[in-house]
Amino acid sequence: MYKELKQACYEANMQLPKLDLVVYTFGNVSAVDRENGVFAIKPSGVPYEELKVEDIVIVDFDAKVVEGKMRPSSDTKTHAFLYKHWKHIGGICHTHSTYAVSWAQAIMDVPNFGTTHADHLTADIPCAPPMADHLIEGDYEYNTGQQILDCFAEKNLSPKEVEMILVGSHGPFAWGKDAAKAVYNSKVLEEVAKMAYLTLQINPNAARLKDALIKKHYERKHGKDAYYGQGC
Repeated sequence: MYKELKQACYEANMQLPKLDLVVYTFGNVSAVDRENGVFAIKPSGVPYEELKVEDIVIVDFDAKVVEGKMRPSSDTKTHAFLYKHWKHIGGICHTHSTYAVSWAQAIMDVPNFGTTHADHLTADIPCAPPMADHLIEGDYEYNTGQQILDCFAEKNLSPKEVEMILVGSHGPFAWGKDAAKAVYNSKVLEEVAKMAYLTLQINPNAARLKDALIKKHYERKHGKDAYYGQGC
């Protein structure tokens, strides 16, 4: 029943080491099936070189296992929370990629310094503040999902326009229309975070990209009159 969903999830997860976004067993990707109210996710602690399609776990939006013999990712409740609250997303990716994590550990938004960033979003990449102690001691992974939603509400951001976030002291999460797009956004986040870091090493007083350039580069790819690429 879930063969195609598991395959899509498996293929997305296998992109993480290829794209140098993870080491060892770090990270996870999930893929959702809205019609059946479930999602597929990587099993916890399984090395990517050992991962098989049949190892992928199917869970519902309450993070309960529907199919699978292995324990799902420890971040499953965060994925479930986001799927339940953001009904337009079809895939979620969480990595511990070096530059994105470094910005998260610094508890800093990634500034929009250049057109590579603006090609993908008009806002700075947000960093959610570290979680309060009582929430850490509670349902931590569930509360991570709430932490992400709260950050978007506080910064008045749309998860349809900004498909990525840094969780303070933790690391990056990204999402998209499907698991493959979530992985794509994770790689974009890592590269933009790296570029921003290097920019500040070269010039600590570097200015944020001009609004006119941000608007131009975002709209030529995503606006109603977009002309980047080959179209349909």
